[in-house]
Amino acid sequence: MPARPFTSRRTLLRGAAATSVAGLGAAACQAPGGAATADATPTAPVDLGAGSEVAEGGARLYRWHNVVVSRSADGVLKAYSTICTHAGCPIDRLQGTTLVCPCHGSEFDAVTGKVVRSPATEPLNGLPVKESNGRIVAGPGA
Repeated sequence: MPARPFTSRRTLLRGAAATSVAGLGAAACQAPGGAATADATPTAPVDLGAGSEVAEGGARLYRWHNVVVSRSADGVLKAYSTICTHAGCPIDRLQGTTLVCPCHGSEFDAVTGKVVRSPATEPLNGLPVKESNGRIVAGPGA
C-alpha cells in the first residue's frame, strides 16, 4: 500500500482560510440574502400603480418589482430594471433621480439608465412602459 503524503497543520489551516476568504468574496458579489437576482426583473407586464405617483422631472423606485420609472418634463415615461449591471445586486435606493447600488456603490441616472459612478460600466436595461387608464404598466408586453 502506498504511503500517504504528510499534510502539516499549517498547510491544512492555510487551505481552510483560503476557502473561507473565497467564499466571502463570492457572497459579496451577490444580493443581500445570498441569492443572485440578475433575472429578477419583470417577465410580463406589471401594474406599478397610479400614473400620478411619478411626477414630471422625477422618478420612482418600485423595489418589489426591481423597476424604476421616470417621467420627463414633457410627460414621457421611461423604465429601467434596477438590477445592477456590475454584480447583479438589486438597487434599493433612489436619491432624487440617482439610483445607488448597495453592493459596491455604483450609481445610475434613473432618467437615462446611464452609469454616473463606477464600478458598473454598462447602463441599466431598459423596459417597455406605458400609462394606461391612469396606471403605470412596465415590463415585456407593456
